[in-house]
Amino acid sequence: MTWLAAASCLAIGVLAAAPDAHARITQIQILTRGTAFGSHSFAGVGQYEFITGIATGEVDPNNPQNSLITDIQLAPKNAQGHVVYQHNFYILQPLDPSKGNHKMMYEPPNRGGKTYQTLNNTPTGTNDPAALTDATVLDDSFLWTRGYITAWSGWENNLGPLSGLTATASLPIVGTNPSNPVTGPGYEYIVSPPGGVYTLVYPPASADQSKATLTHRVHLDDPPQVVPSSGWTYVNATSPVDNSVIPNGAIQLVGSSFVANDIYEFTYTAKNPTVNGLGFAAIRDFNSFLRFSSHDDFGTPNPINTHISRIYTETSSQPARTLNDFVHLGFNEDESHRQVFDGMMQWIGAGDGINMNYRWSQTKRTNRNRQELLYLEGLYPFANVPTFDPISGTSDWRYRRCEETHTCPLATEFYSANEFWVKAGSLMSTDPTGRFDLPDHPLTRNYLLSSKQHGGAGNPATKGLCQQFNNPLDSAPVQRALWIDLDEWSTAGIQPPASQVPLLRDHTLVPPNRSSVDFPSIPGVTYTGLKTTRYRFNMGPDFYKTFVPTINPPVFVPNYEDNPADGRIYPSFVPKTDSDGNDIAGIRLPELVVPLATYTGWGLRSGVWANDGCEATGQYIPFQSTKAGRMTAGDPRPSVQERYPSFNEYRAKVVVAVDHLVRNRFLICDDTQDIVNRLLQAGITAGVPAPTAGENASAPDPVPACRGHMPPHYHYHLIYDQDDHGQSK
Repeated sequence: MTWLAAASCLAIGVLAAAPDAHARITQIQILTRGTAFGSHSFAGVGQYEFITGIATGEVDPNNPQNSLITDIQLAPKNAQGHVVYQHNFYILQPLDPSKGNHKMMYEPPNRGGKTYQTLNNTPTGTNDPAALTDATVLDDSFLWTRGYITAWSGWENNLGPLSGLTATASLPIVGTNPSNPVTGPGYEYIVSPPGGVYTLVYPPASADQSKATLTHRVHLDDPPQVVPSSGWTYVNATSPVDNSVIPNGAIQLVGSSFVANDIYEFTYTAKNPTVNGLGFAAIRDFNSFLRFSSHDDFGTPNPINTHISRIYTETSSQPARTLNDFVHLGFNEDESHRQVFDGMMQWIGAGDGINMNYRWSQTKRTNRNRQELLYLEGLYPFANVPTFDPISGTSDWRYRRCEETHTCPLATEFYSANEFWVKAGSLMSTDPTGRFDLPDHPLTRNYLLSSKQHGGAGNPATKGLCQQFNNPLDSAPVQRALWIDLDEWSTAGIQPPASQVPLLRDHTLVPPNRSSVDFPSIPGVTYTGLKTTRYRFNMGPDFYKTFVPTINPPVFVPNYEDNPADGRIYPSFVPKTDSDGNDIAGIRLPELVVPLATYTGWGLRSGVWANDGCEATGQYIPFQSTKAGRMTAGDPRPSVQERYPSFNEYRAKVVVAVDHLVRNRFLICDDTQDIVNRLLQAGITAGVPAPTAGENASAPDPVPACRGHMPPHYHYHLIYDQDDHGQSK
């Protein structure tokens, strides 16, 4: 606390002394501005306004805070010797600043799309939240009813036009001579391309097909089969920014289409890499401008109409990995040496960074055990506290730079069981040798949401490409509680709940083999122990000094998992389960404490791709409703009616489970009644005996910890899972 107090005093002193001229957003262009939500007024807060626009920023490549951006010295420069970039933004804020809470939720969007809805308890599917007009939905929202400013801005290159609602940035191309472009090894991993044409991230340096190779396989560990040059061709692509033609910017098969969900890999000589690491500066400088500046260099006022006392980030998946690298590279300190973000809620980022601050990087990519494995996101350091890496022979940690400058954010590192299986999430809390558990950083906490799949709640009525039904566990209520915990930590110094993760020392973190995990033998359920391996990639002799690869992709041979022939391995582990197959450690939702099914963070594919990983998707494997059904099926898990002889007994256990999470600050009372109602109905549907005349199923007793609490009623919005590219499953 003494350290934190000193850091706070330092930040206040710097803020008082720093002039606006130090902000590196040079121009703000407002595109649209008006009253949001159909003029809906929130109780105690009033109406909101929306603002969209384009920000222009510039960075000095010689500033040590910017010089670590790969290729920044090779980017075009203006007359001042600075590198210029642009991005769009979207802001919602109370019209009457005196009625807001002077805090801002900032989200760097996921591949251009806003993902705040899970936290905010509002429906998914729109990049234009100001267009929401349903009064019931709005009054059930989490952030706006509390008076938060909410802001989004682009940080990824060329996802769409700057004038559109897709969050995007315009970043410069490396090199200044178009007639002599920068070239190098390009690599594309292709699964389920839209239609028969696949657009390359970087255009080819030559249309000579003999200088490129396309391969095809069905399973991850099948030997890749070369597609002859007569079987594919270059075609023109269309730019997502302005619909202009990109010559030879795409490939397609000749006389056939790509087989959806098969694996294709394309290696070629690419040209015109972009300075993608500028995306970190774009996030830093935009938030610094909103927080500290009164106007831009041309006199345009800061669009935020009030003092911002706190900025907290909300992220989901890819942006969480982005902010992992953002902090590690020191970008939470702006150019005037002020702290940018006070707190970060990192949902499903875990131990990984993002494929961004390298030449030929592709920010949309993410690796899982069958998905885009050879893009570099799993780069040491993985943890927030100091560790030694015997592979690279270095010591490092994510919070090293911000500790030196006293600009570290508080962080809630919150992740699903899926991250342990497909993202090597255990490296967040174990050392790189896999021999011991790591302590918490005093400014961060780590939380596993037990047995949860990646992302939102899956649809338990569908299997998609997987062997079992999708996992319906929902992170949203816990996210809201952890947001409150983060705010109280930042504003009042109230310590958040202790970290909840599986540990090596108590044997809740184990190797993935069945005997160690203790996963039950359930009829019709395949268990292989498939887990993603984290390697130290060989991308060329000087890659880890220059971050310019000369080998891309790294050389790999099947098998892809735990194969020493493919490089040095960082050991990683997975959560141990109880006799039902549900994770023992972590934040256990009532569905696990009073179970009706087995829930897993991992899944396997079906069909011709059987037993390859099903990536982000977990499993929902219901119990048999009766003992007779269980015996007939040979299921070792007790049936629903064996567990819960009466409705009253089931209801009591549900209420106790919810009450326990409230008392431990993992749920808030605003959400509890909806949770209890939903679980009671789920129990009856699954086979819990129906309530008798004396048992009232529609009006359960309130959770004891919430008695006397009168929250606004939340309508429960079941948000089905999306894949990593935003498509519903």
